[in-house]
Amino acid sequence: MIVKWQCTVCGYIYDPEFGDPDNGVQSGTSFEDLPDSWVCPECGAEKDQFEPFTEEEE
Repeated sequence: MIVKWQCTVCGYIYDPEFGDPDNGVQSGTSFEDLPDSWVCPECGAEKDQFEPFTEEEE
């Protein structure tokens, strides 16, 4: 299962399946493998402001 991460500041979801191509992060890059300098593309929050996000099964 792919774990997504949610910004606790703005709610942005980092999905490793897509990465963050606008900021040079290739698809398939796990959250743990993001550089420490990576910040939320929506609000600029640092990595420690993210928490694991699990989608509710319907």
